[in-house]
Amino acid sequence: MKRRDFLVSSIVGAAAVGAAAGKAAAAPGATKSAPAAPPNGKILLAGGRYGTKWIGYMAELTGKPRPKILYIAPASFDNPAGVVNFFEACAPLNVEASFQPSAIATTRTNRTWEEILLTVDGIVVSGGNTLNQQAIWQAHGVDVILRKAWEQGIVLGGASAGSLAWFEEGSTDSRAKVLSNVKCLGFIKGSHSPHYDAEKNRQPFYTNAIATGALSPGYACYNDAGIYFEGDKPKRFLSNRDGAKVFYVSAKDGKAIETEIPTERL
Repeated sequence: MKRRDFLVSSIVGAAAVGAAAGKAAAAPGATKSAPAAPPNGKILLAGGRYGTKWIGYMAELTGKPRPKILYIAPASFDNPAGVVNFFEACAPLNVEASFQPSAIATTRTNRTWEEILLTVDGIVVSGGNTLNQQAIWQAHGVDVILRKAWEQGIVLGGASAGSLAWFEEGSTDSRAKVLSNVKCLGFIKGSHSPHYDAEKNRQPFYTNAIATGALSPGYACYNDAGIYFEGDKPKRFLSNRDGAKVFYVSAKDGKAIETEIPTERL
C-alpha cells in the first residue's frame, strides 16, 4: 500500500471511530437514525472559491458529455454577483448551466423543487449564511429532495456554506459577532470548517470546539482545497493552488490534533 493511500485509509478509519464515539445530533429535517449513505452518492466540496476547475471536475463526475449544472444560492440570498460568477466559471466548460432563485411563487414558477433539483446532473451550492440556508431548505423540503438527488447520483457540491451544508455540523459565521456551531444536512458524518486559512479565527475556534467536544472530529479546508466524497467516505483530497491544504482534526486528552492530508492538484 502506498504511503498516501495508507494515510488516507487511516484517517478515514479514525473519522469513523470519532463519529461513533461523538454525540449523534440530528440534522434539520433528518431522522435520528439516518439511512446509510448511497454508494453512488457524490459530493465535491472546497473550503472556498468554487471556480471553473471545481465545476469542471463536477461535470466530469457526472459521466455526461454535456451535463446540466444547476446553481442555487439560498445562503447568499441569490446575490447577483455570485450568479454572474457562476456563469462566468461555466463559460469555458461544455456544460448546460442554469440558476434557480430561492424564492418560488405559485404565479411565476411552474415546477416544484423536486422537478427542478432531480432533473439536473450536478448542483453547485453558494457560500453565504449557512444557518439561513438550512432554515430555507427545511421550510421548503429542499433538504429531503437534496438527499434524493444524492441517492440518485446527482453530484452535489460547493464552497463555504456550500461545503459545510453536507456535514452533520461545523463552524459558521452565520450569527452576529462571533463564530458558532451549526447543524447541517448530515450526509457526511462529522464536522467541517471552510476558510481554514482565509479567516484568522476559523482555525482556533474549530480546534477548540473539537478539543472540548463541542464539535465532533472532522475536516478543515483552506480556500482552493477540498474533498471528493463517494457515499460519505473521502476518495480524493484536492487543491487548486500551491499551499492549499486539507486537515483532519480530532481530539485526544482534551487537545486538538491536526493531521494534514496530502492533496492532488486539480
